[in-house]
Amino acid sequence: MNDPTLFNPYASNILIDHLGPILDRPAAARALTFLPPRPENPGQVPKYIRLHYVIQLRDFHWVSLEGLRVQESIDMALRDSYRYRDPNTPQTWSVIGGEKVAHKTPRAPAMAVLAVGHSGSGKTQAILRPLTIYPSQVVMHESFPNLTQSHPQLIWLSVDVPASGRSDDLAAELMTAFDTAMEKHIPGWKKRFATAVSRSRRDGQQMLDEWRQVASAHFLGALHLDEVQNFFKLPTLKRRRSKASAPADLELSIIEDQCLKWILTLTNTWQIPIILSGTPDGVGALMKRFANTQRFVSGGYHPIKHFESADEPVFFCADPKTPGFLNKLGLYQYVAEPLTINKEIASKIHELSGGIPRLIIALWIAAHRVALESPNTDSLTLKDFERAADTLLAPVKPAIAALRSKDPRQIARFEDLMPRDDNFWASFWTAMNRL
Repeated sequence: MNDPTLFNPYASNILIDHLGPILDRPAAARALTFLPPRPENPGQVPKYIRLHYVIQLRDFHWVSLEGLRVQESIDMALRDSYRYRDPNTPQTWSVIGGEKVAHKTPRAPAMAVLAVGHSGSGKTQAILRPLTIYPSQVVMHESFPNLTQSHPQLIWLSVDVPASGRSDDLAAELMTAFDTAMEKHIPGWKKRFATAVSRSRRDGQQMLDEWRQVASAHFLGALHLDEVQNFFKLPTLKRRRSKASAPADLELSIIEDQCLKWILTLTNTWQIPIILSGTPDGVGALMKRFANTQRFVSGGYHPIKHFESADEPVFFCADPKTPGFLNKLGLYQYVAEPLTINKEIASKIHELSGGIPRLIIALWIAAHRVALESPNTDSLTLKDFERAADTLLAPVKPAIAALRSKDPRQIARFEDLMPRDDNFWASFWTAMNRL
């Protein structure tokens, strides 16, 4: 077997030296997958203690083929951008200083990666997990080219596009996230953007440019902007529910054009890769409104799909040699009499969850919660899943029905009922506590 350390397309670049090795797919799969410790003799553990094992399934992550492709896209975009920003070259510092530099050979813009999926499909995790497998988010270089003191390098940064969709709020999010990352890794870090964020009157474009200047000087490797649909204004609920409204009539309108223009400038001029993720409506609007659409997918377009059918082998497979998502999840049963995961069970779980990974896990946890309440039995049954869906997950049943219908009009009417990542688990456990 070839030794991967013998091949290095990025040799002698201090910015890449601390990223770790380039991973092949088996190694990437091991790094991205997270399976909590499996229960041993759960029937001997008090039920109230088992609940604290159950909630660990929130971190369950079984990487898909598309997830591996996302990791490859992010790694290529990040490393390739550093190839153009080698701090040993004077041109790099000229660009950081805002000077116009004429390169001897044309340089391609930084790559952009785009992931799209319904809420709960796992698109955010598909991006955050590849980012977090790098050895550190921040690298402190004790010596750095053309500098007389130590210098921190920011490998990646991830923020949600604010609900307002406005440039000043986006800049404030970026500034706060920058200082938070630095504080976490550098003792005594003095907040760089405290004054800018606290101003009562803020100029969004000026703040974005200020943040970009600092991020460039600290050689930000990649920026992830999640929830890109927040750049756009949703049609009114009345229009979304109107039977007369065709899907094509439900086009989103942009809130502030300068935010998206600034994103293009990051890749075109400043060589900072962008990773974008959002729901189909937002990504559709993003792609529809720019002549430079190809820039947003130059590093890869990744549809993160829910399981559309219970018959998909990636969801459930009868062959134990090639387990699917549910096969792996089915190993985590915190009862004395576990449930046999077969085709019938897989079909029912898919029906109750719509095949949405986050809801499958939520349903699995909720069914355990229902089962462990029984004083006379210590088993997991199909009825536990049905009761959990009818009570704890009842608010999302209309959205699941719309998604299963595959009717664009129904999806447009009910997709707003789907929970966002930020609020779902809080409301979920609040509902649990009312039992």
